[in-house]
Parts: sequence; C-alpha cells; structure tokens
Amino acid sequence: MTAQSQSALVLFSGGQDSTVCLAWALARYDRVETIGFDYGQRHAVEMECRANVLREFPVRFPEWGAKMGEDLVADLTGFGRLAESALTADQEIAAPEGELPSTFVPGRNLAFLTSAAARAAVRDIDDLVGGMCQTDYSGYPDCRRDTMDAMETALERGMGRPVPIRTPLMDLTKARTWALADELGGAALTGLIVTETHTCYRGDRTPHDWGAGCGDCPACDLREKGWREWRSAA
Repeated sequence: MTAQSQSALVLFSGGQDSTVCLAWALARYDRVETIGFDYGQRHAVEMECRANVLREFPVRFPEWGAKMGEDLVADLTGFGRLAESALTADQEIAAPEGELPSTFVPGRNLAFLTSAAARAAVRDIDDLVGGMCQTDYSGYPDCRRDTMDAMETALERGMGRPVPIRTPLMDLTKARTWALADELGGAALTGLIVTETHTCYRGDRTPHDWGAGCGDCPACDLREKGWREWRSAA
C-alpha cells in the first residue's frame, strides 16, 4: 500500500476469504467500500450471507463500521450464462487429473476486476482488494499473482489511472488465513466467519465447527482442512 492510498474497494462475496480481506482493508484504510457480483452462481445463498456479514461488521467492530462506505451488487448474470461451469449450470463438480476443475468459471475474476475498477474510478477509490490465493486453492489460473500483475497493467492502460490490486491472502494457506482472521479481529471475527460466511459450492448450509457446507466439495475440503490445521496449532 502506498502512502497515498487512503481508500479501498473490496471484492466481497460473503465467503471466508473476502471477509478476511474486508477486515484487512478496514484495519489499513480510512475508507472502505464493497462490491459483490451476482453472476448466476448456483450457490446463490452466498448473496444472503454477504448481506448478513456486512450487517454484522459495524455491530461487532464499531471502529471498523465507521470506515465502511457504500456497497454495490453488480448484475453479471449474463456473464454467468456465457461462461458456464459447474458453478453456474447443472454440471457435476469434478477435478479431473491434469485439467481445470469443472467449477472454473472462465474469465470470472477478470470480469470482476474490470467491473470493480470501473466502480473505483467513479467512486474515486485508490485500491482494489481481493481474496485471490495461489497457495491452498482450486487451481484457477485467474487466482494467481501473475494474473493480477497483468490485470493491473491492462486496467491502468485502459482506465488512464493506476489500479493497484491488493491480494493479502495470495501466499497464505487456509490455516494461515484463519490465523490472520484471528489476528485481525479475534474470536469475534473467526466466529462471524464460522456462522455467517459461505464457501460451499453446493450452497449447503449444514452447520459444522468450521462453518456451513456440504462437507465434501473442494471448497469445503479446503476450508475444513485449514480450520483443523489452525486449531491444532493454536
């Protein structure tokens, strides 16, 4: 973060990673706004969860709540129909050896970042903040830091202004992401993540000690594994 960066726009889905990123941004910037995306995702329950998390943040963290600005949900349902995958259509969730997972939505993060950059320009916001991670992740090429670097260049050239993309979770394991949440907001934040955020690809809200989910999709596997590693090290 440069000395001139005072505001951030967080790409906020209502999941674990974006919730940690929201806390990270609120701990660092003077003004923080959020943007979410309705792209026709099968796990549409995450849109309800993101509203719950945003409502709870000022209650549990008043000092952060004072920094929270506008939230916008962008309608990208047309993009979801264009880029069909197991997250946007009735397809099997699978990860064949040597192939991209069926849950990969082609160009999703590229579309999200372009939309967020446009919003940031209109709102005069300095930085974008996203929960992309290339350590414990599902193998999506648009989650890698080299993709973010390329997008920064393309957006700056296309927007006529710098568009820094901050990715605080990029090199963290899921266990370290849980630990970062604890460092930022203690039990209040980790508890909020467990009860209110959503990660499960199937949209299942069955409760577990690590959060809600089906317990066997790749997203649930990563989340549960990280939780158990973090708790065992605590």
